[in-house]
Amino acid sequence: MDWLTHLIWYDGKFLGVDWSIWKVIGWLGNVVFASRFFVQWYATEKLKRVVVPAGFWWLSLAGSLLLLSYALFYRGDSVFIFAYAFTWIPYIRNLIIHHRHAAAHLDCLACGNSCAPHSNFCCSCGAKLAPSEKAAV
Repeated sequence: MDWLTHLIWYDGKFLGVDWSIWKVIGWLGNVVFASRFFVQWYATEKLKRVVVPAGFWWLSLAGSLLLLSYALFYRGDSVFIFAYAFTWIPYIRNLIIHHRHAAAHLDCLACGNSCAPHSNFCCSCGAKLAPSEKAAV
């Protein structure tokens, strides 16, 4: 069991890493950014079709900003900084698009279900969506 202790506490450091607040931020950024894989995978398996949920974009944004902070304030490495300097732009744009799409859904007066934008009929009950329902969006 001594080998396990030596593996975890190596050279007087946890996992052999010289920890600081910036190392924690960098590792946290990696964990958050990598977790988006599981979010997207779960959403796709749940619906049995390829889906990229809003959570994916939030995790992408948070992870890339944490990694950019780590690169800027700890590493100072221009290659690392440039790798994350502009990634937040498409993440925010995708969140805006997602929000606009969700807000454009139509509510069916017959069953109360939310229908896709520009629908003529309710996807659940088949009722015709009134022009006033479309205009309310």
